[in-house]
Amino acid sequence: MRYARKALLILAGLVAPIAPHAVARGHNPPAAAPHGQAPAANAPRLVIAISIDQFSADLFAQYRSHFTGGLARLAGGGVFPSGYQSHAATETCPGHSTIMTGMRPAHTGIIANTWFDQSIARANKAVYCAEDETRPAPAGDYVASVTHLLVPTLGERIKAVWPNSRNIAVSGKDRAALMMGGHRIDEVYWWKARGFVTLDGETVGRVAAEQNAAVAQALAAGDPGYALPDFCVPKDRAVAAGPVTVGTGRFAMAANDATAFRASPRLDRAVLDLATRVIDTDRLGHGVTPDVLSISLSATDYIGHGYGTQGAEMCIQLHQLDTALGDFFTALDVRGIDYAVVLTADHGGADMPERSRQQALPLAQRADAALLPKAISERVGAKLGIDPKGLLLGEGPSGDLWVRADLTPAQKSAVIAAAHDDLISQPQVAKVFTAAELAAEPMPSGSPERWSLIQRARASFYAPRSGDLVVLLNRGVMSLVTPGKGIVATHGSPWDNNRRVPILFWRKGIVTFEQPNPVETVDIAPTLAAWVGLRLPPGTMDGRCLDLDAGPGNTCGADN
Repeated sequence: MRYARKALLILAGLVAPIAPHAVARGHNPPAAAPHGQAPAANAPRLVIAISIDQFSADLFAQYRSHFTGGLARLAGGGVFPSGYQSHAATETCPGHSTIMTGMRPAHTGIIANTWFDQSIARANKAVYCAEDETRPAPAGDYVASVTHLLVPTLGERIKAVWPNSRNIAVSGKDRAALMMGGHRIDEVYWWKARGFVTLDGETVGRVAAEQNAAVAQALAAGDPGYALPDFCVPKDRAVAAGPVTVGTGRFAMAANDATAFRASPRLDRAVLDLATRVIDTDRLGHGVTPDVLSISLSATDYIGHGYGTQGAEMCIQLHQLDTALGDFFTALDVRGIDYAVVLTADHGGADMPERSRQQALPLAQRADAALLPKAISERVGAKLGIDPKGLLLGEGPSGDLWVRADLTPAQKSAVIAAAHDDLISQPQVAKVFTAAELAAEPMPSGSPERWSLIQRARASFYAPRSGDLVVLLNRGVMSLVTPGKGIVATHGSPWDNNRRVPILFWRKGIVTFEQPNPVETVDIAPTLAAWVGLRLPPGTMDGRCLDLDAGPGNTCGADN
């Protein structure tokens, strides 16, 4: 029996009958809504927000005709095929921070997956977006935290008005779960190492322990991999990227290989199975006020990085994801829960340059090592007569750069000017903006596909954390300099293949419609708020409510 089928049995629980469970952390018995604001009369009892990591609008369009499961169901709802993560820093943490806050990274404070803070005491000045750097952690590890998120999520706003509502998040990544769930969260789980964990100092509880036991059983069994669907056959072609060859994988898993488990469709199945266990244990959707369940599915991202987006591996992944989501929704139907779903992504992606060049994109290339912070530091340091060691700090050949903090103001200004001139002269660089330029730029508005590069970068700029310079590479230049096992492609650019994502809304009885004009992921939270009847003051969020009625009515209210 192949693992695609085994997963339905080993990672089971999707269609099991509801049984009595112990009360989970944060759960309160249903009670009447507080005086002053009640949910809408027809509000769904469970709001499910799903993010598929690296699920670009391009992938949705490419495979849409092959979907027969959960993604096909959602494509029968309110479809916005041109959603935008409108900012420039198209990474996992910033993207997830927009979905349930309705705010762009300039306001969430989540400017990137990692930034540099030279004021912290430790030797390593790099700060991970979902860590609490003030708390001690074992060597090589960190304490996962949502402390850097500056604004509340929709789940938090709902709990503030209706305290008996539950706000829960599950994911394959800590940063995804924490950015979608927020600070005031009843339960949060993410994958780490060989199973699901939760916040430091708290136990995972029975629900995650049961899921981890099922995962351990699957890991111990190993698996030969997945069959190739007929429509994936044209994708089944080997392509070399540096020292590795990809394009023909089937996700075979040796016994106890947790790395192979994570970078495969198995991870998404496990996350959805855990979500179902949480729904049962906490009886989500059975109270008088709406519960919120945020789910981030990470395997598409791991596979996009490890194999690219146009091989047999991604084709298998999207087929299995569609099937797993179909099983998840069927499980909710069996339970009779009144639920509403939105599905989107934290960012898009691009295929590895080696295959893109074979497929009519000759400009596809990898970034030159001359764009790495160390190389820039050496050139600028030599020009100005300043010690080049750590002169410019950054994660790679694009994004934010920070000037070393021990320089005099005059030296810092000289370094910024010299680095700017050096970078803008490089043939792979599109634009270089200084922090002063970005701070002076108004926050962009209007249709996001028309935003200039400085407007896209402005939407990611938060002065207390952003760099002294922001580097944007040309279209087709991938910021991954050297490919290797598990990392042949990446994202993060300001171009639309990384910015465009689908946004799909579904609820039983919804009238199907498709709106091809651009919207933003920051529009999701105000749309869901209106759907459940949560009234927010004008200007609370960067996004706007999207009318999901598809007729003369208006789900956003009479004034919209």
